[in-house]
Amino acid sequence: MKNQLLLVTPPFTQLNTPYPATAYLKGFLNTKNISAVQADLGIEVILKIFSEAGLKTLFAEIESKDILLSPNAERIIRLQSDYIQTIDSVILFLQGKNPSLAHLICQDEFLPEASRFNQLDELDWAFGIMGTQDKAKHLATLYLEDIADLIVETIDPHFGFSRYAERLGRSALSFDELYDSLQQEATYTDRILLEILEQRLRDTEPELIAFSVPFPGNLYAAFRSAQYIKQHFPHIKTAMGGGFPNTELRSLSDTRVFEFFDFITLDDGETPIENLIEHLSGKRDIHDLKRTFALVNERVVYINNSKTPDYKQRDLGTPDYSDLLLDQYISVIEVVNPMHRMWSDGRWNKLTMAHGCYWGKCTFCDISLDYIRIYEPATAKILCDRMEELVLQTGQNGFHFVDEAAPPALMRELALEIIRRKLVVSWWTNIRFEKSFTRDLCILLKASGCIAVSGGLEVASDRLLALIDKGVTVSQVAKVTRNFTETGIMVHAYLMYGFPTQTVLETIDSLEMVRQLFETGVLQSGFWHQFAMTAHSPVGLEPERFNVIRETGTGTFANNDLIHQDKTGIDHEQFSFGLKKSLYNFMHGIGFDLPLQSWFDFKVPRTSVASDFIEQAIEENETVFIKPSSRILWLGTQPSIRFYTKAKKGNQWEMAELTFHTRKDLFSIQVSKSQGIWLGKLLKEISVSENKRSLFHEIKSDYEQDNEGEDFEPFWYGKQLVPLKEAGLLAL
Repeated sequence: MKNQLLLVTPPFTQLNTPYPATAYLKGFLNTKNISAVQADLGIEVILKIFSEAGLKTLFAEIESKDILLSPNAERIIRLQSDYIQTIDSVILFLQGKNPSLAHLICQDEFLPEASRFNQLDELDWAFGIMGTQDKAKHLATLYLEDIADLIVETIDPHFGFSRYAERLGRSALSFDELYDSLQQEATYTDRILLEILEQRLRDTEPELIAFSVPFPGNLYAAFRSAQYIKQHFPHIKTAMGGGFPNTELRSLSDTRVFEFFDFITLDDGETPIENLIEHLSGKRDIHDLKRTFALVNERVVYINNSKTPDYKQRDLGTPDYSDLLLDQYISVIEVVNPMHRMWSDGRWNKLTMAHGCYWGKCTFCDISLDYIRIYEPATAKILCDRMEELVLQTGQNGFHFVDEAAPPALMRELALEIIRRKLVVSWWTNIRFEKSFTRDLCILLKASGCIAVSGGLEVASDRLLALIDKGVTVSQVAKVTRNFTETGIMVHAYLMYGFPTQTVLETIDSLEMVRQLFETGVLQSGFWHQFAMTAHSPVGLEPERFNVIRETGTGTFANNDLIHQDKTGIDHEQFSFGLKKSLYNFMHGIGFDLPLQSWFDFKVPRTSVASDFIEQAIEENETVFIKPSSRILWLGTQPSIRFYTKAKKGNQWEMAELTFHTRKDLFSIQVSKSQGIWLGKLLKEISVSENKRSLFHEIKSDYEQDNEGEDFEPFWYGKQLVPLKEAGLLAL
């Protein structure tokens, strides 16, 4: 069946869920009545290799070669019949189709074990809190990683579950090494990939095949696939877009790239793809394309002459995951980091609340590029419409919003819309730790199904946070993480070391801040990474302003990651092991009492951070002041009201008792009769389902009118309403 377009994600990204780029494009193309088919070749290759037939072929391939084996590889080969016998059952289990196998996997002697299982002794703490299903997933993941180690050692050193030949795509100023590797004989993994690709091409008969390449670990497979197409299907045009070309190939000039690809597009792909299809249909001249590299008269030319504007978020359509093998993705637990677990375990429908970043100032970030610079939010209604469509389409009600930083105001409106529609969903996203995330907003987000947030704490130093232009302080981060944590939303922090001008003491002080955040329980997950200078960030564009020397010139291929020299002369790399080891322990609730020096095998200074800095920041009294324009909202049920008379020392008062039922229990509050009548009326009016905007100053005026001029503030801030506020009486 002929199709205009085949959208492909090449190996490898994630095992548990599709990377969303092709689904986004297919959803847009649906709105234009352009026929398109999509494929995630990564999961298809994995399922082909990790099957009974695949392992038989793998072991036969290894035994046909004269290879000096390590003891670990020798052991796996000796146990090959056990691997072949168990592989299909394990894959079915990881696909969620054979849950009862968990009990067998958790027993000794079912799975063959090689070197990956040596780490089990270190994970006894985890198995104490993991259920049978989770423990079995982790054991099954180690089992697959053992096989992957065998593949890497014996027949394909480029193999990796979430990346393939990644080194060839990283900081590749020249195309030479990648080009040379493509002249070599296809690897074992390549051959499987190309068999699947050929079948896809014969089934779909596309005029254009567009590869989405989000990461360096997808690049080699995209080029190998395009090479095969040029050799065997020369009539099919090839294009590449996605995160890698968007950041790395903006100054591309090597003509050899176009031996593989006819077109390379940058930034948002909808308009460039539409223009390309019009060009290939003879309706648009090549010089009228949008953000597209092509070879014209043997020269690499960047063409951006199209008068067609980019599409607004509201016009992009709902992502379409059809054609993808949604029931065949496998959930793994590689590490017992709570947030990393979410990335690799479970199926998530991916959506974006807003294009770009509403902050757009961080000096380490590519804020000069359109994918960050151009900020355009969707509406809560559109997002909920798309969520409902995706639940029907995929059968999954989990959502990962893949924003650079989700805007708090839109998160609030989205949460309200989810609650109004009575959607049962779980969702998580990336945020900035800004003061907008009050306790009440966090309660609302939790009520809508928000289960986790991740955000950049980065250097955990106020001086460096100011240099980064992060717009937050460590104290503020502590308060925000407390608000999320106390609400029951998990918090993950991105942590950075080696930012320009960072001193050794600031690195140790950052570690102390992180230690205290975990010890006080307001942070549950984190990950340290070393600062990398990129060409399109303020640091890369103005290195002298940040006291660094840019050592990388401009190449003819990839130009983004820059080698640089920090004028401080500090070897930041030496801190890597100690920072990561300490964090590993902190995440598991241990090591808080150890001196920071114990994490390093070289002398480090004593921290200058007070031992109770984070505790003091969290406990610091904040003025409880509600703006007159704040929106007041009630998330709970409507109360039953009982009126009664209270007598004391000859005096009598008419009272009201309001009883509220929560999902767990019930509670009551007692107020005067007039207050009870007013409160009962108010709670109905400000219920989420009523969808009425009730502002604080309006409620104050209404109260004082109904209660004969009695001041509102003593009632609102009094102890009678404390249980209501804990149960969902919110000021937003």
